[in-house]
Amino acid sequence: MSDDILAKVRKILAKAEDPAATPEEAETYTAKAAELVAAYGIDRALLAQTEPGSDVVGDRVVLLDPPYALDKAGLLSSVAYRLRCRAVQRVRYVDGEKQISLHLFGYDSDLVRAEVLYTSLLLQATSTLARTPVPYGEHVAAYRRSWLAGFTAAVSRRLAEAEDRAQTHAESAATRGRSVALVLADRSLAVSQAVEEEYPSLGKAAGRTLSGSGGRSGWIAGQRADLGGTRVTRRSRGQVAG
Repeated sequence: MSDDILAKVRKILAKAEDPAATPEEAETYTAKAAELVAAYGIDRALLAQTEPGSDVVGDRVVLLDPPYALDKAGLLSSVAYRLRCRAVQRVRYVDGEKQISLHLFGYDSDLVRAEVLYTSLLLQATSTLARTPVPYGEHVAAYRRSWLAGFTAAVSRRLAEAEDRAQTHAESAATRGRSVALVLADRSLAVSQAVEEEYPSLGKAAGRTLSGSGGRSGWIAGQRADLGGTRVTRRSRGQVAG
């Protein structure tokens, strides 16, 4: 993400992350950040058509720290998917400890978009969840996992809508050259091929069943979240996340 756009997004995210921000203010910041990030993604995709070396397919590995590492993986993989990246979930054991990470694939500009948004969303989710009381008698971890699932679902839907609006706007503004839809389809295919080359025998990750009642509360928080660390490790084999 270019420095000027990145600076704008970070300023918006800082406002959304401020505990003093009202829900209405957070929603306003949300819309603006999502708009900037989505438009940037389209602009970089179209620029790469005339300057192929300006944006290439890359990858990076993100280690998800406990607690709730699987739930964090769900949030990151959802954000990555909506921003035209793909995520492979890997599990390995280091000194007897279970370690979960995601191997992300995507064009460099989309990987940056995904990481900027995920970092802010995780901070917002963690902060809000810490202030959210767990209903009497309910298991704390179960409630928080379901809350994070609701948060992730709301964020995913909103990101999809923002990306669709950006694509529609770009299509209407285009005067010549290939359609935006075809450009994005080619990029998605290139990313999928990169995943297949690295993981030729990849299996689907098993679904999860959550028992907590926090989904609705998490969904509402995700509706208000602003759509705006990561550690890199060695590659290893895994499963598709999300």
